[in-house]
Order: sequence, then structure tokens, then C-alpha cells
Amino acid sequence: MAKKVLIIGGVAAGMKTASRLCRRDKDAEITVLERGQQVSYGACGFPYYIGGDVEDFTSFTHTPQGFARDAEFFKTVKGFDVLTGHEAQKIDRARKTVTVLDKADGTVKEMQYDVLVLGTGSTPVKLPLPGADLGGIHNFWFPWETLQVKAEMQEYKVTDVVIVGAGLIGMELAEAFHKQGLTVNIVEMQDRILPQLLDLEMADLVKKPVEKAGIRLYLQEKTLGFEGVNGRVTAVKTDKRTIPAQLVIVAVGVRPNVELAKAAGLEIGPSGAIAVNEYLQTSDPSIYAGGDCAENTNIVSKAKMFAPMGSTANKHGRVIADNICGDGIKYPGILGTGICQILNWQAGSTGLNERAARAAGIEFESVVVPGFDRLGYMPGAQRLVLKLLADVKTQKVIGAQVVGTGGVDKRVDALATALSFGATLEDLSNIDFAYAPPFNGPIDNIATAANVLMNKICGRLRSINPKDFKELRQNCEYTLVDVRSPGEFKANRIAGCANIINLPLGKVRSEAETVLPDKEAKLVCSCQINLRGYEGETMLRALGYKNVQSLEGSLSGWPYETESGDKK
Repeated sequence: MAKKVLIIGGVAAGMKTASRLCRRDKDAEITVLERGQQVSYGACGFPYYIGGDVEDFTSFTHTPQGFARDAEFFKTVKGFDVLTGHEAQKIDRARKTVTVLDKADGTVKEMQYDVLVLGTGSTPVKLPLPGADLGGIHNFWFPWETLQVKAEMQEYKVTDVVIVGAGLIGMELAEAFHKQGLTVNIVEMQDRILPQLLDLEMADLVKKPVEKAGIRLYLQEKTLGFEGVNGRVTAVKTDKRTIPAQLVIVAVGVRPNVELAKAAGLEIGPSGAIAVNEYLQTSDPSIYAGGDCAENTNIVSKAKMFAPMGSTANKHGRVIADNICGDGIKYPGILGTGICQILNWQAGSTGLNERAARAAGIEFESVVVPGFDRLGYMPGAQRLVLKLLADVKTQKVIGAQVVGTGGVDKRVDALATALSFGATLEDLSNIDFAYAPPFNGPIDNIATAANVLMNKICGRLRSINPKDFKELRQNCEYTLVDVRSPGEFKANRIAGCANIINLPLGKVRSEAETVLPDKEAKLVCSCQINLRGYEGETMLRALGYKNVQSLEGSLSGWPYETESGDKK
């Protein structure tokens, strides 16, 4: 007897489940319910339509061959039914039925299932603030809203846009609006951009080019409300200022759509999403859940997570389809890997950041290591900065962040692969990365960072993170020892130091004891990328200096103030 499979939600997880299941089980009776009118659209690409990188909006709703991904396409090509404008209202688990509303004519019917799949997705968080219903304020989540934003930019001759939230969507839209010549303002409650993706010093590295491009960042500011005239927004009011705007994007996150599951008595996990086991079954074995509405397990920390990503939703759909066919496939979990393009910079991460590692109770160490994405003499060589985190006891890698103007995605993907298989620092050091000058250096940035972190954990390197030295540099007890050449030192150096000297590396052994007579002094060595800084640190320790560190990343990893000119 044919198995009746009912799927609620027709975007990523639901459609992936249906398509794969139909390929695997020709007899299955598959029906997808979607309360909206569009299915299987590529929402992750919407910011690039605003920015002009994608000119044709149908790219998000059609196949590469030009066929519209609509109900007819999925029926005739894929072989299953899609009912758009049909909203699931109630699940009766005992009778295995779903009550469905046809929004077109208002009729209600019951549909039976043998297996039910919940792919109900997520909904943007709306701010319950004064003026939140004014025209021109958008969440930028659905296809029709994207088209509306594009139309309003022209109709209202928008010059000033405010984005509330500096996460992935907020920063991608900041780039898009900037490309269109708009004045872009970003309001963020936390102390950094991309707060879920990056630690502070890494976020501050990306912040510098963003502000230099003219995008205005208002960090650690709370949005209090919206002002308007004739029903349309004119400004955003924060706890510190009022910012003019003819268009506002509220991008403060999304929440999982769990109301249907909750009403049916299904278990909701600690993250707020639907609890699922390793087979993506809910607390009812006949009901699966995938995509944004389903909870995930972090591979490193084992913590339960709400992590909405289109890539995860598609993987969920594949696993669910295979398990409906009886394969018993286990979904291993996620690393929370993400990446973002901001102007000509890229920022990505995988695994745990400092905040998540502390929450997991992991004793960890980290390093910040700059370098080129290929050999520096090659045309097109770009800077990147890599941060690596590892468990002190096991030296297992627990997280990584990469920012820069080139080669970021390659490193993030390689690190995500390594973390998925439980790699240690020694494993990273010994991976046989592809090497040729146009593509890489003889020691890849990942291997270099692993070597540096092993040195730090073993005590051979005593380094300090840029965000920590930001405050200590003003302390008169500390002296920054810049071991670069006098020309480099004059051209650009770290500003705001209470004490700073230029002691070129070649003169450390011969002149250090004259220039720095106090062997108990607190010294921090620095150079361009901290290779010479590390060498200076080891030289000074060999000379008997007791309190010597080197600055991680040195000038290339320093996101704060610098200065040039003669230093008297």
C-alpha cells in the first residue's frame, strides 16, 4: 500500500524532502502544503538583487533552464503535488490527520498522513516599538517584500536607509544599498558587527573598511521607535540619536515557526525550535521536522541550537527523505558555519567562538594570525587574518574565524571539514594542502595558525590578543617593542602607547640591555604579522627578560588606531 507523506512548508527542507523521496519511492503519495503562493525560492540571494549583482528576480524562483518552480513544475517534472495557498491549522496525531484551510475559497478539509514532515520555517522578529507599522519599514524576508523594497527605492527616491541589526542579512544589505549609492546607517545593540559570527577583535578588523567606505555604524545603541509623516517612516530613534531614513530594514533575527507543533503536543527544545532526534524525528516517530523550525546539535559543544540556514535545511530534507524510506540515516549536527561578503571584505567562521566556548565550559586558547592568501609576490595576493581556537587539554580545534579580502571561503571550508572530523592542531599542521604560488604559500595559513597555537599552548609563545592590548597599551607599566625597521616604524605603527620603542630585530641581541635595562619590565614585541615579534620575544627571554609577550597579528591584525611620522 502506498505511503501517504504530507509535508507542511514548501521552501527549502520541505521541497528537498519531497523531491528526493519521490526519486526514491515511486509509489509514495506526496503532498506539500504551502500557505504562501511561492515555493522553492532562493531567499539567501535577495540582497544581491537589491545591490544589482542579480538583475533578474526570476533567478530565485526558476530553474537554471528557465522553468518556473511552481506547482505545475513539481507535479509534471518531480512527480508530487504542491498545494499553494493552503495553511495547516491543526495536527491530530491520534488520527494522523491535518486540518487544512484553502485560503482562496475559505474551505477547510482534513488530510490524512502516514508520515508528516514539518518544514514550517521561521519568521522575522518584529520590534514592538512606536511607529513600527509605518510604511517603508521592512523585515526583508519574503520574495514580495524584496520586490517592494526595490520598488520603493525608486518610487520614494530613497537617499537614506537605516538597517536595524548588524548580522548576516544586515551587513549583506548594507553592501547592497551602498552599491546603489544610498547613505547607509546600521544600528546594533551589541558591541560589534556580525556578533554571532565573530569575536570582537575580528569584527573590529572588518569594521574599519566598512566605516572607511562611509557606512555609518552605531554600535551599542538601542532602537526605541520610528518617526514618520503621512504614514511613512522618516527617521529611526535610538537611545542616543535620531537618524533620518526613507527606508528601514529590521534585521534583528528570526524565530522558528513552532506554533503548529506545540499545539500538537510535540516537544520543543531548549533553543525554542522543535526538538528532533539524530534521525530528525520529533517526539512523535511518525512526524519529522527539518529546516529553520527544527533544532540542531552543535558538533563541538553538543549544545542545542537554533541556527537557520538554507544549506542546513537542504541537508535536513535529504536525511528525512532517506529515513522515510527506512535507511536509518543519522544527521550529525552542525558547526554553525557562516560567511558574509561586505564590500571587498569577506568574513567567515565555523565552530565555537569565545562566547560559545566559555558557555560550553571548555578551557581554550586562541591566536590571531595574519598572512597572504597566496605567496605575496604573486599578482592578486590578498591579506587575510585567521583566528583559531583549541581545547587546551586535548589540543582539539573547536573553532575558527577568518576575515580579509581574499581566500577566506577556502580556509573556512577547510576548517569546517577538519572540525567535522575532530581534528587536532597537529592534524591541521600536517594536512597536505595544495601548494603552488598562484594558490597558496608553502605553509597554508591554517597550518601556520595551528603551529602558532601549539607554540602558545606549550608555552613557547607568550602572546597577547589585540583586544586585550588595546587597553594595556595605555598602561605605563607596559612598553611596546616594535622590532621592525626604522622605515616601517616611521611609516605606520600602533598609536596610543604609553611607552613604545623601535628596536629592530637585528639589534635586539646587541642593544636590548642598553635600551631596556629593567629585566622585570613588561614588554610586548610587535612587527608586521608577528613573525619577527615572536622572534624578538624569544630573543629577549633568552637575554633574561622575565615578562615578555608578543602581540598576536601585530600591525596586520591590529584593528585599532595607528599613527605615522617621527616618534620622539
